[in-house]
Amino acid sequence: MKFLIFSDIEDSAKQVMSFLKGKGDFVLYTTEKGESLTKYGAQKIVLLTGKPEVKGISSLLSDEFSSGGYDLVMIASTVLGRDVASLFSGQKSIEVIPEIFDIKFNSGTVTTKRYGLGGKAVIEEESKSKLFTFLSGLSDDVPGDGSSPIETKNIPEGVVKILAIEQKKAKEVNLEKANIIVAVGRGLGKIEGIQQIEPLVKAVRGELAGSRPVCLDYHWLSEDRQVGYSGRTVKPKAYVALGISGQIQHIAGMRGSKVVVAVNKDKNAPIFQEADYGIVGDLYQIVPKIVSYL
Repeated sequence: MKFLIFSDIEDSAKQVMSFLKGKGDFVLYTTEKGESLTKYGAQKIVLLTGKPEVKGISSLLSDEFSSGGYDLVMIASTVLGRDVASLFSGQKSIEVIPEIFDIKFNSGTVTTKRYGLGGKAVIEEESKSKLFTFLSGLSDDVPGDGSSPIETKNIPEGVVKILAIEQKKAKEVNLEKANIIVAVGRGLGKIEGIQQIEPLVKAVRGELAGSRPVCLDYHWLSEDRQVGYSGRTVKPKAYVALGISGQIQHIAGMRGSKVVVAVNKDKNAPIFQEADYGIVGDLYQIVPKIVSYL
């Protein structure tokens, strides 16, 4: 079995290669230049250069799929990856199964798992599909011995002409790599509350994150700090949820956490069903007490 992989995110590329190791041969197509990608057992790394335009990348991958003898295509579920998968699906008339977090290979079929109904259910399905987008967290990052050769291919020019690329001023945080995450929700009540949470974040040497309302509705935190079905999927060793009610959209992004600690005024908040440890009370009274013990 031979896999074509595309990822424009280095961590996702490492995870999928770690997952596929021993399951077949694979080639990684990527816009990332990290030399560390060569340590994960790929037959080769194809570095895509030029403008990262969706149609250009999709056309290149489509040609490679036809000529390279590939059986299955795995594309990282990123903003760019989802667009590429959609266009690739149309170009090759291949059904795409999106947002999978697990896949097993059978004789002639595959069994995949993905979240459905806004994260309220896990859909397990068997199919003969050849195209998948995968969520971050598919596997742990496990490098090996040896080094894959690197080949360069230029992305063909598409119908969209990019005039300029402007980087975000704020440095994006990599929540997927955080061992400890302190997340705040609507229960924080005010943007000034962020400053009162920061001593806890520093004390545990963690990363600050937020729910969808905090990041997208109120803009108290930047979008790259959103955890949830439409944000980041994380698997930290410890996840501290402060003032988060625990709607399924949020749970879908953090249910892989090893230990969950929840603080909420509402004793009936759904987050307590996911928590290993729960504290009912005012987070502004409880957080300073926790910090004093650290």
